[in-house]
Amino acid sequence: MVRHGSPPVNGFTVRLPSHDYRPRMTVRWGIAAPGRIAAEFAEGLALVDDAEIVAVGSRAKERADAFGDRFDIPNRYGSYDDLMEDPGVEVVYVATPHAQHEEVVLRAIAGGKHVLCEKPFALNASQAARMAAAARDRGVFAMEALWSRFLPSYRVLADLLRDERIGEPMVVEADFGFRAPFMPEHRLFDLAQGGGALLDLGIYPLQLCSLVLGTPDHVVGEGHVGETGADEQVAAVLHHARGRLGVIKAATRVALTNTARISGTDGWIELPAPMHRPTRVGVGSGNSVDWIDADYEGGGLRFQAIEVHRCLAAGERESPVAPLDETIALARTMDDIRAQIGVVYAADAPG
Repeated sequence: MVRHGSPPVNGFTVRLPSHDYRPRMTVRWGIAAPGRIAAEFAEGLALVDDAEIVAVGSRAKERADAFGDRFDIPNRYGSYDDLMEDPGVEVVYVATPHAQHEEVVLRAIAGGKHVLCEKPFALNASQAARMAAAARDRGVFAMEALWSRFLPSYRVLADLLRDERIGEPMVVEADFGFRAPFMPEHRLFDLAQGGGALLDLGIYPLQLCSLVLGTPDHVVGEGHVGETGADEQVAAVLHHARGRLGVIKAATRVALTNTARISGTDGWIELPAPMHRPTRVGVGSGNSVDWIDADYEGGGLRFQAIEVHRCLAAGERESPVAPLDETIALARTMDDIRAQIGVVYAADAPG
C-alpha cells in the first residue's frame, strides 16, 4: 500500500495534504470572474462539505447574475471592488484572465480577503513578488491554484519520491499541448490577456519539474512566436544541481503527448495523459511497470480548496504544498524562457 506523506526536500518546504483532514468550519467563498474555469471550481466546491459560495463578482452584472442563478449564489456584484467589500466573503477565488491577476488579487488582499488565484499566479516574477509581499504584509492567506499538486495521483507521486522508489530522480520530461483554432482575440493568443502556451499550459510541466527537482540554475528555451506576439510552441531544458535535467514542452497549435516521466537512478515514474490530472501512476524498473490507481470523483478542482480550508483552520498563511516562494521562482523561470524566445507583455516594461 502506498502511504501519503511528504516528498523529498527540493529547495522549498513542500508537503502533501493529509487524508485525515476533517471539516472544522464553513468557509465562505467569493468568485471573481464567472467564466468556464470558475464554473468548474464551483462544481468542485459543491463536493466540499465545509465550503459555501456566498458571492460572485464580474465586470458585467448580468454575467454575475447568470452565474449566481446557476449555482444558487445569494450575492451578485457588477464590479470586483464590490465583491471585495462584501463582509461575508472570507476567501476569493480569482479566475480572471492572466493579465488581470495582479490587480484583482491586490484588491482582495487590501480588503482583507484570503486568495486562491488561478495559475499562472502572475504575468511575471515582479508581479508575483508584489502579490506575495502584499499578502504577507496584510497577514492573509494566498496561493497559486496549482491544482494538480493536490490530486491523489500527485500524492502518490510524492510518496514514491519520498520512499526513493526510483532512487535519485535525474530527468523529468513532461509536455502539455493541443491544437486550438487560431483566434487572435482568444486568451490563448491575445498578448494583452497574457496569452501564450508557456503561461497557460507550460506551467503544468514546469511545476512538476519544480516539485521533483527544485529551482533550476540554468534555463535554455526555444519556441515559435505567432502573429499576435504570443508563443504557440515552446520547449525548454532546465539544468539543476548534480546534472539533473528538466525537459518541458507546451503548445497551443499542435497536440503533444500530454504525459510525464521521471527517470531516476533505480527506475522511473510515469504520469499518463493527461499529465496534469492523471488517474493512475506507473512506477517501473527493469522491464516491469506497476500501476497505482489514483482515481477520484468530479473534476478535481476541489482538492486545492480543501487545502485552503486546512491551512485556514491551522492558521497557516501559505500552503506548504504550493508556497509563495516557489510561485515566484516558477514565474522567474517563465520570465527567463520568454526572454529567450521573444515574448514580451506590457507588464514587463519598467515601472
